[in-house]
Amino acid sequence: MTGYVLPGKSFPIGATVYADGVNFCIFSKHATRIELLLFDEPNDPKPARVIALDPKRNKTFHYWHVFVRGIGAGQIYAYRAYGPFEPENGHRFDGNKVLLDPYARAIAGEEIYDRQAAIDKGDNCDRALRGVVFDPNTYDWEGDRPLRHPYANSVIYEMHVSGFTRHPDSSIAPEKRGTFAGLIEKIPYLKDLGITAVELLPIHYFDIEDAPPGHDNYWGYSTIAFFAPHRSYSSRRDPLGPIDEFRDLVKALHRAGIEVILDVVFNHTAEGNQEGPTLSFRGLDNSIYYILEEDDLAEYSNYSGCGNTFKANHPIAGELILDCLRYWVAEMHVDGFRFDLASVLSRDTSGCAPRDYPKTREILWAIESDPVLAGTKLIAEAWDAAGLYQVGTFIGFADWFSEWNGPFRDDVRRFVRNDSGTVDKLAQRILASPDIYPRRDIDVNRSINFVTCHDGFTLNDLVSYNEKHNEANGENNRDGSDRNFSWNCGQEGETDDPQIQALRLRQIKNLLTILFISQGTPMLLMGDEVRRSQKGNNNAYCQDNELSWFDWSAVEKETDLLRYVKGLIKLVQSFKIFQEERLLEVASETHKPHLVWHGVKLGQPDWGYDSHSLAFTLRHPAADERLHVMLNAYWEALTFELPLLGYCDGWHRIIDTSLASPDDLCDPKTAPPVRGEQYQVMARSTVILMVKPIDRCDLV
Repeated sequence: MTGYVLPGKSFPIGATVYADGVNFCIFSKHATRIELLLFDEPNDPKPARVIALDPKRNKTFHYWHVFVRGIGAGQIYAYRAYGPFEPENGHRFDGNKVLLDPYARAIAGEEIYDRQAAIDKGDNCDRALRGVVFDPNTYDWEGDRPLRHPYANSVIYEMHVSGFTRHPDSSIAPEKRGTFAGLIEKIPYLKDLGITAVELLPIHYFDIEDAPPGHDNYWGYSTIAFFAPHRSYSSRRDPLGPIDEFRDLVKALHRAGIEVILDVVFNHTAEGNQEGPTLSFRGLDNSIYYILEEDDLAEYSNYSGCGNTFKANHPIAGELILDCLRYWVAEMHVDGFRFDLASVLSRDTSGCAPRDYPKTREILWAIESDPVLAGTKLIAEAWDAAGLYQVGTFIGFADWFSEWNGPFRDDVRRFVRNDSGTVDKLAQRILASPDIYPRRDIDVNRSINFVTCHDGFTLNDLVSYNEKHNEANGENNRDGSDRNFSWNCGQEGETDDPQIQALRLRQIKNLLTILFISQGTPMLLMGDEVRRSQKGNNNAYCQDNELSWFDWSAVEKETDLLRYVKGLIKLVQSFKIFQEERLLEVASETHKPHLVWHGVKLGQPDWGYDSHSLAFTLRHPAADERLHVMLNAYWEALTFELPLLGYCDGWHRIIDTSLASPDDLCDPKTAPPVRGEQYQVMARSTVILMVKPIDRCDLV
């Protein structure tokens, strides 16, 4: 057909829709030939058309491009790349393998995909994934805008899109369970809980077959396509359905006042090591996209623990990351990102750890200085799988990144477990970890505080198991961390003992209370509010079943804890002292918001190795707020002295985790008064008292 195929242009990268056709552009420096494959249907075994790109006509610098008339959004496409197969030189071209466009916005072929076919020799066209051409300009956002909640007012809820509604008790129609549409129906629950942001485990298209035999990859940390939403998370079967359904979810969450943060995995891809499949990057230009061992270019550097390491600081790979983040903000309206194993992004193109910040962290600087990303939440998991640990460094050098505060998790767990030598560390965590984050010119709430996350025990299991129980993963219980700082309260696993059950519930409330009253931004793990259990499995990445799913019957069974969590969030959100953006003054009295440390005796905190208790008074003079907190991790009751007030009607008890519901958390308006100058805090309990302003509103 005359004029059917034109030379095309090198920008934009990917597949771009125009009125009369589609421009395709892909990068490969070392390929000698590129073919564009066009399919009529998503699962067709062979392409309807193969367009060979002429290096003289269809190539500018290292960008291969072509314009195809008469096609548009919904067109199914893929590539083949030809060139040297020289692993010793870093090249792994294989013209037998059908490759995904790294910039593909949607993916088709899930029903026919076979990971093994992309590993074995021979042609895999009939079992390969394909891209789908997408036009972003056809969706009605109905005036949707970013929410821009400040960290000081944020409560993050880490959740798995599919696992949240997959359970048969979810009351979601079967065809919507585990999908973006199913999650939309549960937004009222999230709103009622009081959270302000959802942090979604990876929703970029990932390889479910990247798991031990007999298992599926459930968490999604095995990305194939960074620009495309995972197809099985959509209830719609049309090729572009996942995109619109995800946008529907974002729009609905925004209407409820809830931000959307994506967990993104730019440290590695699903292609794994030299024994892994050829899906996209490996076949397009292996040495450009991956860090290879300098003494053996056939081997992949493995700083991610997943077989390969994405070469984030290479100009081409780095630009892909930036383009991806811009796309999810500009076209998909997400509010922020949590960067998995973010320390990998600070390694240079040889894999070396950073020594000179300006020379080794180009991609991090580019991300935080990008105008499209300005104002979004950027959260770093500031470590990697090869020992690079940078908690404090991201904030120390960057101006906008926040960090998962790993020491907060460990130190709070150890204190509540009654470990020795923890009180001084706990005090630092409560105060937004100034020992870790020494900068005074940044928001203290950029410390993302958490006690549990997807990786490790759930909160229920943290107080129910001394050891991990990962046998179901098929790795002989070798996987998962052995450093859990957990305590089973006297019996391993499930129990009918009422005393152990009561103690476990109290410990859960202690952990949650410390989390929410500490300076910083709290993050709650999906289901912790109703004691979701994984039966002691602390690495359920391959458990796409009821072990990992949110059991909605627990909402009715665990009404006591759910009420406590809702009330705790609402209580903390009502106090200005917990919304400060600067470090609290540590003093006996000041006109600024401040904190005063105590022990069982006023003004005498016990920082000793064998101490298991701590108290502190919080005051916000401008807001007329005064709180007194007493933490007793000891196995016996302790009597704490109370600060003398000399005015108003004295202290009132709003929290005492030793008491049964509803006395464990009281409405500040009707909170009972505390008589006397002392308060007996029961063993392993947390107590919070307040001076009750006359106009304090109903909270519970």
